[in-house]
Amino acid sequence: MAFEGILKSLFSRLLNKNVISIGTSYYATNDLETEYVDLINITKTMLVEVKPAQINSNTIFANLEREIDQRALPQNRKFIELKPAENEINEFALLSNIIMGSDRYLYIEIFKKSPIIDTFAQMVEDEGGVIVEKSRSELVSHMPSKKDGIKIAIEMITLGMKEGCNVRAAVGMTGAASIERAIEMNAEIGEVSGVGFTKLGGEYGVIFETEPTKDKIHLPPIQIDNFMYIDAKDSTGFISEYGKDKLIEIMNDINAYIEHEGNGKIEGYRVGGDDLIINFPNKEIALKTGLDCAWYALNNNLNLRVGIGKSRREAAENAHITDSIKIHEDTPSIVFEIANGTYAYYIPTAFTRSAIDFITSKYWVIILLFIFVFFMTLIGWNSNNLWLGFISLIISILVAAVAD
Repeated sequence: MAFEGILKSLFSRLLNKNVISIGTSYYATNDLETEYVDLINITKTMLVEVKPAQINSNTIFANLEREIDQRALPQNRKFIELKPAENEINEFALLSNIIMGSDRYLYIEIFKKSPIIDTFAQMVEDEGGVIVEKSRSELVSHMPSKKDGIKIAIEMITLGMKEGCNVRAAVGMTGAASIERAIEMNAEIGEVSGVGFTKLGGEYGVIFETEPTKDKIHLPPIQIDNFMYIDAKDSTGFISEYGKDKLIEIMNDINAYIEHEGNGKIEGYRVGGDDLIINFPNKEIALKTGLDCAWYALNNNLNLRVGIGKSRREAAENAHITDSIKIHEDTPSIVFEIANGTYAYYIPTAFTRSAIDFITSKYWVIILLFIFVFFMTLIGWNSNNLWLGFISLIISILVAAVAD
């Protein structure tokens, strides 16, 4: 996109925060992806860095320990890094996770044929997964979440090694991706039991050279829920302009959408209120639902502040951070955490969106008008006709309005 770098620099200064992307150039491959890509580009939704994450293998492994601590992570595990993570947030990967969900496909391979594969299939179904394909030595399934996939894989590795059978596991965005990850892991470490996964663009694994022990990693309990706090900005002003009934209608619609389609458990909502708290099964669903709600409310002239966090308080605190993410007028924003950083989706005003559209689609007009004003001002300055610069500026504004 022409001027993309200039636009990101401009809005980074206006927002006083680093703008990672404006809209998206994500290549959609199905109807669902097309819908979200179109909405992000139409609304010029920006991914903004509020507090940069420090991404490295140590922080990734520490986060993983905490994520699956309650899912029986044995003491004798070893972490391996197959490919380092990028020390930046990848807009495309984030959007893919939001639309399609995180790595939910689990691939299992046993290195010698054994009836234990049938036991593994039953374990998947007991965990709420769906078997996609099964053979005598391989299994592909769709799990409720990436964490569930890693958890069940470690349980399978434990059971397999007790039976003298090493197990390869890998999670991925698709069945094919999980199989490819397992093949790459096999090439690196051979037939050592372990599960491969991705994190922030890197490739990692948890491996077991000996049978997983019953001794677990001892970490203090942490809140692992994913809460979202939604609050209407300037609800008093909205009511004075559109009426209380309109606010109730919008909030009730959001409430119904979350309950029936967003897989969220609603807390603390009363009919007629302007805020609510929701608990989601994972962060990706929370982000997707937050975008859906923000876009829907915006279409009805209501701006939402949305915060996502591991606790109710953290979600509310992140929601209030949205007040600092604006140029002048209030607009919808969604604040959330990635790794140990804080990021936001910021939706600019209609005027700003129109300006971005003009700059990106009529950039040749801007260049010609700039040259025209520059030379007219230069001529006026050297001929003591300073009014030429003023007149050329007015003409440029009129030409830009007509071109738009």
